[in-house]
Amino acid sequence: MIVADTNLIAYLLLPGERTRDSERVYEKDPHWIAPLFWRSEFRNVLALYLQRDEMTLEVAVELVDLAEVLMRGNEYTLASEGVLSLAAQSRCSAYDCEFVALARQEEVSLVTTDRELLAAFPSMATAPDSFAA
Repeated sequence: MIVADTNLIAYLLLPGERTRDSERVYEKDPHWIAPLFWRSEFRNVLALYLQRDEMTLEVAVELVDLAEVLMRGNEYTLASEGVLSLAAQSRCSAYDCEFVALARQEEVSLVTTDRELLAAFPSMATAPDSFAA
């Protein structure tokens, strides 16, 4: 089991230069968990594609449905104190610290491409290429 940040989920479902890294992570460990907040972030990624006319609304809805199936039963709500404590000890946003808090709570790795998280939490955060190696 790993905590997958929203970008990892997006890279898995949206073809691009980082898709293969996400696929390798999924092949190594297909049990992905995330804070419930991942949904809002993923919707925002899709909204950017929509606003740039890079996908249709129908495709965006299909992708969010697929992502929700992928993550169904693997979404967590976190205590605010833990998230804020991590944010206070780092320069990372509370949003990003939700993923770290979940990794700490479940005692698993957070797989992320976020450089700030990788630098601030090297004992918990791992880059996709390192994880899948």
